[in-house]
Amino acid sequence: MKIQLTEQKTIAIRMYRKNDFSSIQLLNQEEDWNNLVQNEGTTRAAWDHSNVRYVLEDEERIIGYVRGLTDENVTLYICELLIAKDYRGIGLGRQLLDYVRQMYPKTRVDLLASSSSFTYYEKHHYRPFYGFRKTWEEG
Repeated sequence: MKIQLTEQKTIAIRMYRKNDFSSIQLLNQEEDWNNLVQNEGTTRAAWDHSNVRYVLEDEERIIGYVRGLTDENVTLYICELLIAKDYRGIGLGRQLLDYVRQMYPKTRVDLLASSSSFTYYEKHHYRPFYGFRKTWEEG
């Protein structure tokens, strides 16, 4: 799919390819998502095993991505959504989410937000919900 930014400028939404991983890690590093960067093997395995994985590409530069999981009927869980800092504020994140939601129109969308992205999701009519988390190390 193509997103028309200007008459001369289009951004592509396309499926993730394994050779995109290093560009995704650069975006993670720029965002200080250090857990994803430092645990490269685990992060790569997560991408390999996710059934929702799309990138935004400007010419040959990966400028954003979404990774998630879905059962295709009830829940679409967005694990990560990230847009490069110099491409924010022009609607690319919303369009990427809309693209994925159109693929699974019957599902609800669940995601976690950081304190810095909370207002972004509220602005786009996502509502907070109550949840829990426990890592393997926590027993």
